[in-house]
Amino acid sequence: MATTAAAPKFQPVNTDGSYGESGFWSWMTTVDHKRIGTLYLYTALFFFIVGGIEAGIMRWQLALPNSHVVSAQMYNQLFTMHGTTMVFLAIMPLSAAFFNYLIPLQIGARDVAFPRLNAFSYWVYLLGGLFISIPILFKTAPDAGWFGYAPLTTPQFSGGLNIDFWVIGLQILGISSLAAAFNFITTIINLRAPGMTLMRMPMFTWMSFVVQFLLILAFPAITIALVFLLFDRFFGTQFYEIASGADPLLWQHLFWVFGHPEVYILILPAFGLVSEILPTFSKKPLFGYNVMVYSGIMIGVLGFGVWAHHMFAVGMGAVADSIFSLVTMLIGIPTGVKIFNWIATMWAGEIRFTAAMKFAIGLIALFTIGGISGVMHSSPPADTQQTDTYFVVAHFHYVLFGGSIMGILGGIYYYFPKMTGRYMSEKLGTWHFWLTFIAMNLTFFPMHFSGLLGMPRRVYTYDAGQGWEKFNLASSLGTALLIFATSLFVINFLWSRKNGAKAPNDAWGAATLEWSIPSPPPDYNFAQIPIVTSRSPLWDLKHPEMTAGIAHSSPDAMTITDSHAVPMHEETEYKTAKELGIPMPFPTIKPFFAALGIIVMFSGLIFIHLDKFAIAMAITIGGAVLLVGSLYAWLTSPLE
Repeated sequence: MATTAAAPKFQPVNTDGSYGESGFWSWMTTVDHKRIGTLYLYTALFFFIVGGIEAGIMRWQLALPNSHVVSAQMYNQLFTMHGTTMVFLAIMPLSAAFFNYLIPLQIGARDVAFPRLNAFSYWVYLLGGLFISIPILFKTAPDAGWFGYAPLTTPQFSGGLNIDFWVIGLQILGISSLAAAFNFITTIINLRAPGMTLMRMPMFTWMSFVVQFLLILAFPAITIALVFLLFDRFFGTQFYEIASGADPLLWQHLFWVFGHPEVYILILPAFGLVSEILPTFSKKPLFGYNVMVYSGIMIGVLGFGVWAHHMFAVGMGAVADSIFSLVTMLIGIPTGVKIFNWIATMWAGEIRFTAAMKFAIGLIALFTIGGISGVMHSSPPADTQQTDTYFVVAHFHYVLFGGSIMGILGGIYYYFPKMTGRYMSEKLGTWHFWLTFIAMNLTFFPMHFSGLLGMPRRVYTYDAGQGWEKFNLASSLGTALLIFATSLFVINFLWSRKNGAKAPNDAWGAATLEWSIPSPPPDYNFAQIPIVTSRSPLWDLKHPEMTAGIAHSSPDAMTITDSHAVPMHEETEYKTAKELGIPMPFPTIKPFFAALGIIVMFSGLIFIHLDKFAIAMAITIGGAVLLVGSLYAWLTSPLE
C-alpha cells in the first residue's frame, strides 16, 4: 500500500462534529463552508419534516370521501405550502448542504471563494424560509399553489395577505440561491487543486457545477414574474390584469421558463451523489465518465427548451406543441444514458449493499418510473387528458421523491461518517430504506389510477362512488408509513451523531479527495494542498489494480492521510490552522445582519397592503439602513 508522510495532527473534534470553537455564537458567526453546510442540512431537514406534516394532514383529509379534517381554505394553504416548502425550503437547500460541505473537499480547496457570501446565503435562506412559513400558524399562509398562477394571485382574486408572503418570500429565497450559485461557480473555476482538471472532477462536483449555471439562468425569469406580481399587488400596476389587456399566459411562460430547469436543479445533485456512491460500493470506477459529464450538461441545456410542455392544455397551437413535445422526448436520452451507465457501473462489481447503496439503487428504480410517465406527458394529446389530474401528482413525486429525496438520503448515509466521524446504524438504515421504498410506492403509485379515473388535483374532498376511494385510502396509508419511516431516519441521525461507531478517514474505501483527510475535516481541510493526476487519486495509491488503464496519481504527487496509518480519535494534541501557518477567514456576524436587513426591508411591503404607509416606509428604510451598514462593515473589514 502506497502512503506518504505521516499525517498532521489536528485539534480535537467537538461533540457537535466540528473542529475549533463551539457554542451558539460560533455558529452564528461561522464562515467555514463545512459548518454552513451543516447548518443547511439541519435547517433543510427541519423544513422537510414540516413539509411532510403538511402532506400528512392533506392525506388524512383525503383518506375517505367527504371528510372534514380541515376546511377548504386551510387545505389550499396546506398544498401551497407543501409544494413551496419541499421545493424551495427542503430539496434545494438539502442539495446546497452538500454543495457547501463537499465541493471544496472534492476539488482540494481550503474553502469556497467567498466565505462571507456563503454565510450570507444561508442566513437569507433561513430567514426567508421562516418569513414564508410562519403565516400558516395564523391561517394566512399562501393559498394559490406553489406555481402561483396569475391572474388568480392578483388583488382582484386574492385580496388578503396570503399571496403577499409568497411573493416576497420567494424573492428573498432567490437572493440566497443566486448568491450561492455565483460563489460555487467561482470556487470550482478558480480553486481546484493542481492537476484537478475539469475532466478529473468528481461527478458530484460536475453535476453541482451544471446546477449553478441553471440557477443563475433560470432564477431571473421567476424574479421578473414575481416583480410584476409584486407591483400589481402593492402599487396598482396591471401586468396580469386581463381586463387591462394583459396576456393571461404571461405568468405561465415566465414561471415555467424557471420551473422546468428547476426540476433539474432539484434532481442533478442527487444524480451526482448516486454517481459517487455506486462506484465506491461496486468497487469499480464510474462507467462512461465522459458521457456522464456530457449528458449532465445536455440535460441542463435541453432543460431550457421544454418549459411549455406544462402548457399543452392552453392552446398554443400545433407548431409550438410539436416543438416542445420533440424536445421533451429528446431530454429523455441523456437521462436514460445516466441510468444505463449506473447499471453498467454495478455490473460485475463487488457490490456492498449498505444503506447508502440501497438508496442509490432505489433512485434508479423509482426515477425510471417517473421518467417513463414523463415521456407519456411529452405527447400533447395524452398530456391534455392527464394534466391537472392525480396522474401528474404521481409523476412528479416519483421524480422528486423517488429521485431527489432518495439520492439525498443515500448521500446523507454515505457522507455522515465524513461529517461527524461516526457511522449511522446500518440496521436502522436498512429498515428506513425498505419502509421508505414500500411506503413511497404505496403512496404515489395508486395516484396514477385515481388520476386516470379523473380525480382532479387540488380538491380538498370528493364524493363517494367515483372509484377513487380505495386509491386515496392506499395513498393515505402509504403516507402514514412514510412518516414512520422518516421518524426512524431522524432517530438514527440524531443518535448516531454521538453514539454511532467511530469511522476512519476513508470510511468506505472511496476514490476521491474528501476521504483523504480526517473525519470530520479540520477548518482548513487540507494541511497540504494535494496534487492530482487522475480521477481516482485514493484508489491509485491504495488499489492501483482498480484503475488499470487510467492515468494514476503517484505517491509523490499527492499528500494523503492513510486511514490505517494513524488511528483516528486518539487522545492527542492536534495542530490548529495558526500552528500550521494556514490563514483562514475570520468569523463574523455581518452576513447575518445583512440578511436580516433584507428581510426587514421586504417586510415593510406587507404594511402597504394594510394601508399603513408610514409604518411601511419606516420599516423599509430601517431595513435598508441595516443592510447597507452591514454591507459596508462587511466590505471594509479584513478577511483574515
